[in-house]
Amino acid sequence: MCMEKTNWEKAVEFHGHSCPGLAVGYRVASIALRELKELRSPDEELVAVVENDACGVDAIMLLTGCTLGKGNLIYRDCGKQVYTFGSRGSGRALRISVNGEILHRQDPSMAELRQRVFGGAATPEEKKRFYDYQAKRTDQILNLPEDRFCTVRQVESKLPGKARIFNSVPCAACGEYVMESRARVKDGRPVCIPCSDDYSRGW
Repeated sequence: MCMEKTNWEKAVEFHGHSCPGLAVGYRVASIALRELKELRSPDEELVAVVENDACGVDAIMLLTGCTLGKGNLIYRDCGKQVYTFGSRGSGRALRISVNGEILHRQDPSMAELRQRVFGGAATPEEKKRFYDYQAKRTDQILNLPEDRFCTVRQVESKLPGKARIFNSVPCAACGEYVMESRARVKDGRPVCIPCSDDYSRGW
């Protein structure tokens, strides 16, 4: 008999492997759906604002249905394990801040071992030790009491407008089409950002 995969199994399959970062996103998405009393978003009913581009974002996309392509996943490069979710239907929004102390408290010897594993210098025994440790941390994150895992608070709902479709124009330099709203003007003609040679003084 074929059994339906759990949401965690689906997240692992989508991401490609199980890891502590994926577990963070899985917990965050599960909490958001529960607290907002929402199901996976088939269109733009939910909006997620993520403040990092780490593994957990894959779990958030899978569970909530918030994706870059639909325009209801907003990425802000803040480098923080903080996530804001909003429901267009109810007008409610919440902010989930993951406990960094819990996430980053780990065996100091693992930092060096991690470098060896990802640098291709680890022995089979070292790889096993590292991935066993990662599996243990993943399990801890998945089962950590919620009040120790994160802080959840209601926030004012300031959801961005729904995604818009813009016209595209050919870049006068390379010929590739670029969205009008992202085009620059160079010598009086529209160009894409890579061809624009943006002038900057460092701010």
